[in-house]
Amino acid sequence: MFDVIIIGAGPAGLSAAIYASRAGLDCLILESTMYGGQITSTPEVENYPSVKKIAGWELADNLYQQAISFGAEFNFEEVKSIIDDGQLKTVITAENAYVTKTVIIANGAKRKHLGIDGEDDLSGKGISYCAYCDGSFFKDRTVCVCGGGNTALEDALYLSNICKNVYLIHRRNEYRAQKHLIDSVNRTENIKPILSYIPLKISGEKSVESITLKHVETNEELTIETDAVFVCIGLLPENKIFSEVVELDENGYIIADETCKTSCDGIFAAGDTRTKELRQIVTAASDGAVAATAALSYINQMED
Repeated sequence: MFDVIIIGAGPAGLSAAIYASRAGLDCLILESTMYGGQITSTPEVENYPSVKKIAGWELADNLYQQAISFGAEFNFEEVKSIIDDGQLKTVITAENAYVTKTVIIANGAKRKHLGIDGEDDLSGKGISYCAYCDGSFFKDRTVCVCGGGNTALEDALYLSNICKNVYLIHRRNEYRAQKHLIDSVNRTENIKPILSYIPLKISGEKSVESITLKHVETNEELTIETDAVFVCIGLLPENKIFSEVVELDENGYIIADETCKTSCDGIFAAGDTRTKELRQIVTAASDGAVAATAALSYINQMED
């Protein structure tokens, strides 16, 4: 039996493992693919405190090695479900069933992709899913933002302070964002709206060079020369398998407060998988620390 099982080995899960293991808890991390999560596909990270610049895979490996050094166990197994047995929980994987006192769900969320030609080949080579992570690499250059919701407009405004020109591409003839964001975009001279167009393909040899669009009504094609494409069309949390033990919001995120507590005693949620405003490496790491500390407190109360 474990004190805590952590589902997911991104920055949130690995940070939780570091804090849990250092606190003397028997800790198991379960990850279905590769440790590191989304940061492994990020060429460079420049916004993690005290680290001027580091490759995403290197930061992931540092976190993993640190967690293992403190005694955390690690298994590559896909979690299928969690059974709430009251004080104890059972985590079911494709291969095993593990009994634990607490669970920290840190399985992250996947960025929605455009699903067009060139996207996979140029990912990390000018195609990004996080303006705050990668915007500074394109200072004084031309970029495109795809999307029409709050995140897309917020990213366009952020990039407008860094980049020379920002093309804001949206498939509808009006944005779905909050009015104050729309007003701010309309007032920003270097943000150029491209409405009623959908992306067809992204082109480039070694990096992004252009994006080809199609008008939704006339089918007219338009090619824009650009140094980067920021895809901001939402995230996909994968939390259906947990819906019977924890409460989800209307978008599929696990409802958890700033202490990372969920609706089920003994189950905590950390990182991109939970309801929160900012989804960044630093906030994921913070969630991991908070969730591990909350799990320790819960176990101590159980044993009193």
